[in-house]
Amino acid sequence: MSNPPKPLLDLTAVVMQFGALRAVDVAAMSIAIGERRAVIGPNGAGKTTLFNTITGVLRPTSGRIAFDGHDITRQLPHRRAKLGIARTFQITNLFPTLSVMDNMKLALRGLKPRKFSMFGDGALTAEERSIAEHALGMTRLGERQSAIVRDMSYGEQRQLELAMALSSTPRLLLFDEPAAGLSPAERTIVAEIVRSLPRDITVVLIEHDMDLALGLVDYVTCMYEGRVLVEASPAEIRSNATVQDVYLGKARHHA
Repeated sequence: MSNPPKPLLDLTAVVMQFGALRAVDVAAMSIAIGERRAVIGPNGAGKTTLFNTITGVLRPTSGRIAFDGHDITRQLPHRRAKLGIARTFQITNLFPTLSVMDNMKLALRGLKPRKFSMFGDGALTAEERSIAEHALGMTRLGERQSAIVRDMSYGEQRQLELAMALSSTPRLLLFDEPAAGLSPAERTIVAEIVRSLPRDITVVLIEHDMDLALGLVDYVTCMYEGRVLVEASPAEIRSNATVQDVYLGKARHHA
């Protein structure tokens, strides 16, 4: 019998409470190294709040979050980023008046002490340029380095945000609705980019487009009212009556 894959991310009894509201109440969740995982559920299910607890934007009310075996529950976001946790957001978070490469430069410098330096010309080092060009190539923006962000399509801006996340050479990449607001053609491009990512990057995504999400992942977590309702393979999720009820608005609270 083969050993189960080593977990990269482990959540144990994680609660994120705002007053009387438990926005997240996850008894347990484990994501293996190299896994592709979708987190689905209706609006208000707690998906983005879950991402915020994993990245350190929010400190959970209780529980434990471990990354590669190390407790990161109380670590600050920049510490988690240095460990290899990166994310994208529902809404693009770019500098519209700057070029693609200037945005990449800011992303690369964000985790380095050099960002506070008043000395030097700000030019990318050879290593930084190589990282930036590789990330842009992975996201199909290799020929768009000089483009001004505000002149790009929304789909290209989403691709740039992904390239900026990849520039940190993440071990865990969290996508918060990567296809939101995109045309069918742009969604296809984003899906192809996600599929092409190497398996040394573990991917977790939130996505309301069920066909897109289930076509990209190995395993699915369905959340409802902050809790894990069902965890199963994409094929099982497609035929799961409880999941269908959630998306049709019929589900009742599940413990």
